[in-house]
Formats: sequence, C-alpha cells, structure tokens
Amino acid sequence: MAMDRRAAFGAFGAAAVTAAVPMAAFADGAVSSATVGRARGIYGDRIAALKGAVAAGDFGAVAAEKNAFILFNSGAYPGAKTKDKKAAAIASTNDIFAAIRAGDKAALSSAYTKYVADNEITALPDVSNSNGQGYSGDYDYKARSSAG
Repeated sequence: MAMDRRAAFGAFGAAAVTAAVPMAAFADGAVSSATVGRARGIYGDRIAALKGAVAAGDFGAVAAEKNAFILFNSGAYPGAKTKDKKAAAIASTNDIFAAIRAGDKAALSSAYTKYVADNEITALPDVSNSNGQGYSGDYDYKARSSAG
C-alpha cells in the first residue's frame, strides 16, 4: 500500500475531522440544576438587592444592574423546556426598562414586583459562623457572599 504525501495528509485530515465531530455533540454540558441554581443565587440576589432602589425610584441603580436581569433570564431558564418562562421573564424585564426610560416610578415598582414574584426571586440569607454554614467549598457561588 503505497501512499504519497498528499494522500497521507488527506487521510490524516479526514481522521481529525471524524474525531472532532462527535465532540461537538457533547459541547454544551453547561445546563444542569447546579448552573441554574448558581444563576438564581448570584443574579437573583443582585436583583433582590434592588428592592430599596426601586422603592426610592432610583432609576440609575436599576439600570446599572441590567446585566443581572439578562444573565438571570438566560441562566435560570436555559434550554427548550423553559422557553415559555424565559419569554415571560424577558417580557417582564422589558417592562422594567420601559418604565426606566419613561421615568415612571409607579410603573417601575409594579414591574419589578411582578418580575420578582413571577420568577420567585429571593435574596441569599445572611449566614455567619455563629448561625450556620452557608457554603461547602471555595468554588461554591455563596462563598464570597452574605450566605457564606
């Protein structure tokens, strides 16, 4: 079986492509209950912390946390199974930022309250050494938070 350089490189290239294709099927392993919980914990806590700013009508503080809303929506509702909940969360987020653009404190308050209630957002609990353990390892998302 005589093979010249061109044929050898062609065979090698085909083998490399064949070996890489099955890996593409396993590329998205990022959706799990742990990643959903992490998104809810990190970004949900940031959104819950805006309660005082919303009550005071501080549009700037809420607008500064726009990414928390975006990341919560994408992290808490990944995949096709939660498509409807994600669409509802995005619509509620749009209502919040429409109220900010309009400068309407009452609309901001009602849209924020609806968003928090519909998405079951709660702040992380305050945990200290005297009342319990909040996290189990350095890589736990609660390690450097009020729940840590």
